[in-house]
Amino acid sequence: MTLKRLILIFILTPIAVLLAVLSLFNSWQEPQFQSRLELYQTNIALQAQAWQSEDSNDDNLQAIREAILGEQPLESATKQYQEARESVQTNLDKVNNKLAQLRSQPEITPIPPKPLPDVPPTTKTSRQGQQQLQQSLKQLQKLLAELDLRLGILQAQQGQTDTALKTWSELQQRSDINPEFGQTAAVLSGLWSNPPRLLPNPQEPIQKNLEGWFRSTALVKLYQLQQRQDALSAVKAAQQESAAQAVIKLAVIGTIPTLAALIGLILLILLFAQRLLKGKASLLAQNADVPWSTPWDGETVLQVFVVGFFFMGQIFVPLVLSLLPIARPIGDVRLQAFYVLLSYLLVASGALLVLYFSLKRFFPLPEFWFRFRFQDNWFLWGLGGYCTALPIVVVVSLINQQLWQGQGGSNPLLQLALESRDGVALGIFFSTAAIAAPFFEEILFRGFLLPSLTRYLPVWGAILVSSLLFAIAHLSLSEILPLTALGIVLGVVYTRSRNLLAPMLLHSLWNSGTLLSLFTLGSN
Repeated sequence: MTLKRLILIFILTPIAVLLAVLSLFNSWQEPQFQSRLELYQTNIALQAQAWQSEDSNDDNLQAIREAILGEQPLESATKQYQEARESVQTNLDKVNNKLAQLRSQPEITPIPPKPLPDVPPTTKTSRQGQQQLQQSLKQLQKLLAELDLRLGILQAQQGQTDTALKTWSELQQRSDINPEFGQTAAVLSGLWSNPPRLLPNPQEPIQKNLEGWFRSTALVKLYQLQQRQDALSAVKAAQQESAAQAVIKLAVIGTIPTLAALIGLILLILLFAQRLLKGKASLLAQNADVPWSTPWDGETVLQVFVVGFFFMGQIFVPLVLSLLPIARPIGDVRLQAFYVLLSYLLVASGALLVLYFSLKRFFPLPEFWFRFRFQDNWFLWGLGGYCTALPIVVVVSLINQQLWQGQGGSNPLLQLALESRDGVALGIFFSTAAIAAPFFEEILFRGFLLPSLTRYLPVWGAILVSSLLFAIAHLSLSEILPLTALGIVLGVVYTRSRNLLAPMLLHSLWNSGTLLSLFTLGSN
């Protein structure tokens, strides 16, 4: 065994595996992005439920409204906010417990300006950990206060005034929140009290600490009590305009994926029926048992993924980026977007260079390796694969949510895309997710890994293993099942079409659909 092989197998590979396991373990207690996304969608639904057509007796319009919003939008929103509040309270209790454990430890020596040899390394680590927990604590306390403000308005609008007043009263009594939230809670309590109590300058805290439907609802209540008809008319007009836009957004978010999923379900039924009737002459059986001719062994596969993917992504690129003169955390959203794109391009370039030099000695490659053929039916394979992936991944995601109960971490890019309202930043995010990611990941996982595995496994086994590794590479526990399902569809599309353009299109459509939904929700 050569020195190179010894280093690769017994040193670099265990380190890469350890890094991946640690990253997955760290995502164990992180909240899923899905819970935040559901609240955004709930807020749009609340705005949309205020929409009233000019013809209020039009049964068709009412039916459309109910189809988009459901029969009881306020009740559904209250349930979502109560679940979100319980989740935040649980995480808040965990952080408080961890802080209590740290505070109960013996007093540690303050960290000197420069590390000294006799200072225990745990001193700095424990201090840093305590600071991070304090920061998390403040964020959770703020989020809990915001949820209580909104939950009280939802309760009040459903006639549960006493419950709403209790919610706001408990918020005012908490000493761990910003006084502004207590002031806003006092204003809301006054508005819905019997008789009402109008505090001095009540409009300012409402405008500052409430958004969307919650703000307009509180302002309508305020202006009604103040008998300010002009201001009331202006708020109601703005509310109707926002409601109409929200209805359109919900229709776009819900209708297009639903139609695509319905088409995909029909395609799945037809494809399986054709497989049963035609056997090996069916589309699903096309190239299903035909492996690639692979001139390299598993050592080359390890070299590409361990050196090119994990070490580039987890060690080399982060080290290079840490040398850039950029203040952290990055506050500017355009700089954040550019940083994400630069990171991704560096990882992709490094991995593809390692791939090229690893395979260079095997040139020219056998037939069907890294095949890009524009004069082919790749577009139909990609589009059809996207439609069929939707119902499959949706079902798997629903099961996955029940397993993880809001934990397990998520891709941080999704949160940035959701909260960004800058057009340039959104364009950069789109370039990263819808162009760069499909190109790089499909070359690596479908173009190289899947065919390489057919040297040792049947084609269906290579699809399963490559899909699982594709999901694990995203380093979020909660995303492993959905991404494995998506990877299986990508693998089937590639093995049948033998054209990398097909899974690239599918991957791009998937990421584009996700980002467009996030952009629409975040623009509310």
